[in-house]
Amino acid sequence: MSQPATIDVLGVGNAIVDVLAEAGDDFLTAESIAKGGMTLIDTARATQLYGAMPAGLEMSGGSAANTMAGIASLGGSCAYIGKIANDQLGEVFAHDIRAIGVGFDSKPLIGGEPTARCLILITPDAQRSMNTFLGASSYLSVGDLDIELIRSAKITYLEGYLFDRPEAKAAFFKAAEIAHNAGRKVALTLSDTFCVASHHAEFTKLVAHIDILFANESEAAALTGETGFEASVAALAAKCPVVCVTHGAEGSVIVADGQTYKIPAEPIAQLADTTGAGDLYAAGVLYGITAGLDMATAGRIGSIAAAECIGHVGARPQRPLRALIG
Repeated sequence: MSQPATIDVLGVGNAIVDVLAEAGDDFLTAESIAKGGMTLIDTARATQLYGAMPAGLEMSGGSAANTMAGIASLGGSCAYIGKIANDQLGEVFAHDIRAIGVGFDSKPLIGGEPTARCLILITPDAQRSMNTFLGASSYLSVGDLDIELIRSAKITYLEGYLFDRPEAKAAFFKAAEIAHNAGRKVALTLSDTFCVASHHAEFTKLVAHIDILFANESEAAALTGETGFEASVAALAAKCPVVCVTHGAEGSVIVADGQTYKIPAEPIAQLADTTGAGDLYAAGVLYGITAGLDMATAGRIGSIAAAECIGHVGARPQRPLRALIG
């Protein structure tokens, strides 16, 4: 018999410091930046683009880390595993995530790549175009997994962005094995169509070990090969017990054990920045599930959390989410 869980959710992902700046479409064109997507960049490009960007806001980020921030803001208990370097940005990341109530004890990378950073350009239509230097974050391996922490979490949440290097892929499969052997659940976010397209066969294998899957409509289509939204959702639901697929302003659809829940988007006063919307949606759903709420309510909390996020610049809550859910 497994021991009682001591935390709600453990996130595993890329530990990144975000740099967000507002820019026009002409800047994206001049810098050959793909609008609305995520592009991996090397050290030289990160240095050049950072120098060319307008003045911006720097804050700790990373998809799964943002999700843990949302869960903490909702009142849930969570922890995070991610690789940072022994440098200034690594210290910033560690301080920021601990300060919001997320447990973080990962050992830094010594003598290798610097801490990761994501250079995000936000255009007037609120689209975010991300240029990501993965640095130390991509070097997470099986040796970085905290076995007892995984065993203690109700759900271990894996970030698809990290699913790149062989060491990280091995860590994902090992984390799922540890969690399931302890009687726990495993969740995965597909993160980006680029990630899915680059590692399609291996993502397909990983999904067979996942209990709760998060995707947006384009990621769902990329994994399943289906072109219609409903067909993509149905194909994912055939692979995983719980599937949560976001559909922009249309809201989201959750399929849990064969039952479908259509979740409307939460009304917003203004659309400022879509950065982190999916991360915070996942936070709300995971919080609801670990709190023992029904799937419709969990989905509603996800919509509320996402709406708070897109109403301002930045991927983490600016208001306590707990106060917004009643």
